[in-house]
Amino acid sequence: MSTSAPEHEIDFVTFVMSLAASALIQMGESEDGGAPGPMDLPMAKQTIDIIGMLREKTRGNLTTEEDRVVETALYDLRLKFLHASKKS
Repeated sequence: MSTSAPEHEIDFVTFVMSLAASALIQMGESEDGGAPGPMDLPMAKQTIDIIGMLREKTRGNLTTEEDRVVETALYDLRLKFLHASKKS
């Protein structure tokens, strides 16, 4: 059994970016820029809401960079969600 450390350590920014990537995939965006995948807008909304909840629960406890990442991710995801909702 290997006891080596993970290649990339998980931090708050990585966690938020992982959630954001999941929301994009749930909105049908391809990870590799290929053909769009199936959309699951209710799941995408839930994932975006989770990021929003994290923002509220961590308010005042984030670094400037962490706060910027959360705010930017939420803005971008909400805009993409609005466009995806109009398409479906």
